[in-house]
Amino acid sequence: MNRKTLVLPAVLGLLAPVLVACGGTGGGSGGDAIVVGTTDRFTASKDASAPFDPAFAYDTGVWNVLRQTVQTLMRVPRGSGSPVPEAASQCGFTDRASESYRCILRDGLVFADGTPLTAKDVKFSIERVLAIKSDNGAAGLLSNIDTIETKGDDEIVFHLKSPDATFPYKLSTPVAGIVSSEKYEARKLRDGFQVDGSGPYTMKADVSGDHVTKVVFTRNAHYKGDIKLRNDKVELRSFEDAGAMGEALEAGDIDMITRTMSPEQVKDLNENPKPGIKVTEVPGLEIRYLGFNTDDPSVKDKAVRQAMAAVVDRDQLAGKVYGATATPLYSLIPSSITAHTNSFLDKYGEPNRKKATAILRDAGITAPVKLTLHYTSDHYGDGTAKEFAALRDQLNATGLFDVTVQGAKWSEFRPAQKRGEYAVYGLGWFPDFPDPDNYIAPFLDADNFLNTPYVNSATRSRLLPESRRAADRNAASSAFAQIQDIVADDVPVLPLWQGKQYVAARDDVTGVEWALNTSSDLQLWELGRGIA
Repeated sequence: MNRKTLVLPAVLGLLAPVLVACGGTGGGSGGDAIVVGTTDRFTASKDASAPFDPAFAYDTGVWNVLRQTVQTLMRVPRGSGSPVPEAASQCGFTDRASESYRCILRDGLVFADGTPLTAKDVKFSIERVLAIKSDNGAAGLLSNIDTIETKGDDEIVFHLKSPDATFPYKLSTPVAGIVSSEKYEARKLRDGFQVDGSGPYTMKADVSGDHVTKVVFTRNAHYKGDIKLRNDKVELRSFEDAGAMGEALEAGDIDMITRTMSPEQVKDLNENPKPGIKVTEVPGLEIRYLGFNTDDPSVKDKAVRQAMAAVVDRDQLAGKVYGATATPLYSLIPSSITAHTNSFLDKYGEPNRKKATAILRDAGITAPVKLTLHYTSDHYGDGTAKEFAALRDQLNATGLFDVTVQGAKWSEFRPAQKRGEYAVYGLGWFPDFPDPDNYIAPFLDADNFLNTPYVNSATRSRLLPESRRAADRNAASSAFAQIQDIVADDVPVLPLWQGKQYVAARDDVTGVEWALNTSSDLQLWELGRGIA
């Protein structure tokens, strides 16, 4: 799956990176900090007053702040792969069934303020997430934990309710971040934008009104972990849109731009290289999809959802709006992940109005079906509005649907979506970890990210648990193939496309190719200065 001294208002991808274009030498913002631009917006609101609390946060942009500041027992290494110890010195299953997981902490761990970090803090942090159980969905990653046992100051044992070979990955996500009971309450979210942890950086956020304008990360002198820092300070600056962010890069006001470059920017920088700027394609595993509130009368009959699946033209959508930065997707699991199948293509084939007409007719549904497609206007980049206009035009051209589209800012869109106010809505997903489980469970398991009313008992009670018993993840492919076929038949979600990732930077910034991993995790510690 796409934000600080603060006084709150009224609420109160798996391949080597590829260099795709470059210009000459020059530029950079100078000074001590490497300045990185992002279009991620970090906002506090009545519905999300604690955006940076690990027990609430479940958004790639916010997680990218937490990854710099809050330590986890494990982490996914540079270039992806199996998790490695981070705050821990060693971790592993103690049984063959993958139901008991033991970690030993590194010696001398402390929080950034110098207070000791012990196994009790790990236990407190995880149990806090489960006790608060925010409706944002992140707690679902840890919901299989039955009990947590500590032995002395440095040993933690997690006893799971059922086998889960993906558990090490889950311990590498920010929801499993370690916080202090002196700074965070056990059953209450921490409002505002301050983050205190033991990660590689400390942070200070500048706030204007209800949103962050920039976050300054400074090397944590007390940090003890697996990460090697290549800089002392990084500033993450938030921009309203990709255009303003790009202009700042070209002007030399910032050193690098990350999430989210527009398709037009990528095309322009590839075809018309700018002096002193290089563009890098990095592996990406992002997907986009339509979600459905299956209790809403307009889409409750799955025939409506199936008819939409039968006529959506993914090739035209990806090509017209995103060009070379996106490819059609016919499953929740992207093509570069083990266990992917083209389940929607197998069931519905190429866009077919006659098939959609027959589906609606056989279900006794009169066309045109009136629908509103909702999207977030500021969260995934400039292409989203164009994408939904194209979807509207495709569906209306069939005569089977009468579609309008409506955009809203993320701070309004996400709470409304979780409350079930939208019958049809568009979302993106950047995986928490690169495993097929993380393209299925967040949408179909209990306590899921979508807060969906849709339940398939075979998926939730049999197939997902079966897949997690497989330590060899290739052995889980059969279960995931069955789940993908179920999704294609029931259509609780409608996959649309999968995307590539690009970053652009001044050519004196090094480590750019490692700054984003396949899950869009921002790894600011990889950045340095010097001619690449």
